[in-house]
Amino acid sequence: MWNMTLTQPEDRDTGVGVLDRAVAVLDAVEAGAHTFTEIVEATGFSRTTTHRLVRSLVDHELIALRGGYGYRLGPRLLRFAQRAMMELPLRDIAHPFLERLAEMTGESAQLYVRSGLERVCIDAVPSARELRTIVPVGASLPLTAGSAGKVILAFDHFGPPADRLIDEEFKWTDVTPVGENLRRQLAQIPRRGWAASSGERQAGVGSVSAPVFGPFGEFLAAISVSGPETRLGRIAAKRYAPAVVATAREIRAALTP
Repeated sequence: MWNMTLTQPEDRDTGVGVLDRAVAVLDAVEAGAHTFTEIVEATGFSRTTTHRLVRSLVDHELIALRGGYGYRLGPRLLRFAQRAMMELPLRDIAHPFLERLAEMTGESAQLYVRSGLERVCIDAVPSARELRTIVPVGASLPLTAGSAGKVILAFDHFGPPADRLIDEEFKWTDVTPVGENLRRQLAQIPRRGWAASSGERQAGVGSVSAPVFGPFGEFLAAISVSGPETRLGRIAAKRYAPAVVATAREIRAALTP
């Protein structure tokens, strides 16, 4: 039996009253009310009011009905949470780790977040070497070419659907993966924990990337090192993966309260 009963009068259907009741439903679902009847019992609202609220929250993707599991918090809330985490000083917290990664590897290091159907570089530390890659902060790059884009596609399950991008035959270079080839690569990345690319977005450039997760396991960003293929080709990339993965974990630890 649920003991979380709210007492807002049901005749308040405008303004903050509606918001309070909607939040009460979200609180109930978060607390474990996964069926319609459980939500009614948890909130104390009538079935008519609860049905109206639940239907609206589902329409707005704030809760979702998952077959066999009942109501759960919806993907839009997770996107809100992801964006809220990005609004925290992610760049400020990650920057010292990015600097150390660039120093350890001798290559340029970048931090990318998803923006719709692209990725955006929110921080970058260039290599001290004369021959290096430079990605300007604020640069928008593709999701389907380059290791950072593939990491985002592999781990960010709450962004806009990217099936159309994956199936497109557009190739940035002769070795840009598309279609089933790209799908196979994306399926391997979560098991391995990192991704590599060589000449996929720009000929002569290689990179290695890993996912940065937030305190609750939510995907936040992709961290990368990139450089000339002569130093960061597909085979040589394996040498850099442990450092990139370790740095991503250190950033997560620094973000955790």
